[in-house]
Amino acid sequence: MAKQPVVYILASGKNGTLYIGVSSNLRARTWQHRNHEVAGFTSKYDVVRLVHYEFYSTIPDAIKREKRLKKWNRAWKINLIESKNPLWEDLWPEIAF
Repeated sequence: MAKQPVVYILASGKNGTLYIGVSSNLRARTWQHRNHEVAGFTSKYDVVRLVHYEFYSTIPDAIKREKRLKKWNRAWKINLIESKNPLWEDLWPEIAF
């Protein structure tokens, strides 16, 4: 997977704890979360299931979207996830090739 700006949402499970992040390398960043390589929120609460991601053409665009999503209420975030991933499946296999 080539490097490309992306906004992603991780969850601890269906309707669980959510984490919204931005990266230029979704596969590497998701792997770091899954393997608890970064101390912090996702490691503490085991938020490692990739449930949503959106690619952008520039990092500033991705950061702008990330900041907007973080301000959304929880119901809107859940609706966004379920609009493309109704079963909250872990999308890691899609990107881990």
